[in-house]
Amino acid sequence: MSRIAKAPVTIPSGVDIKLEGNNMIVKGSKGQLSHIFSPAVSVNIDGNMLSVQWDKNDKAATAQAGTARAIVSNLVAGVSTGFEKKLALVGVGYRAQAKDNILSLSLGFSHPVDFEVPAGITVETPTQTDIIIKGSDKQQVGQVAAKIRAYRPPEPYKGKGVRYADEHVVRKEAKKK
Repeated sequence: MSRIAKAPVTIPSGVDIKLEGNNMIVKGSKGQLSHIFSPAVSVNIDGNMLSVQWDKNDKAATAQAGTARAIVSNLVAGVSTGFEKKLALVGVGYRAQAKDNILSLSLGFSHPVDFEVPAGITVETPTQTDIIIKGSDKQQVGQVAAKIRAYRPPEPYKGKGVRYADEHVVRKEAKKK
């Protein structure tokens, strides 16, 4: 039995939820998100609490229920508070600069890397070596951060590259003579 799906989601004030069959539309101060759920689960709203119902004897429905509850929680949190990821550039000459919807990265290549930021995501560079990615969709924020990190992932010998701010890179010892 799914323990996650049993827990109800509290709907904060300022968040409006509309259900149309299996489609849910969530509106808040940070934007609007929608999701289509599996037919194996149903979402019920009771006041300011939202719960997920499913057939308890069906294993696939139980798995879908936990997933649905987590998605609902992320939708509500996204439109009310939003999500953010922080990246750090480590390396001599590694720089980032955000202009409009273009993130220009200097990562030791012979050319600058220009990353086009998708709609719904904002990218800030408080310093030349820090990048902050913000948005209301948790999946999209994580995907953009992963794409930027993929240009130059941190290497294990000197630790140079693009890393998450809270990431620990395990360093290797250099070859000995």
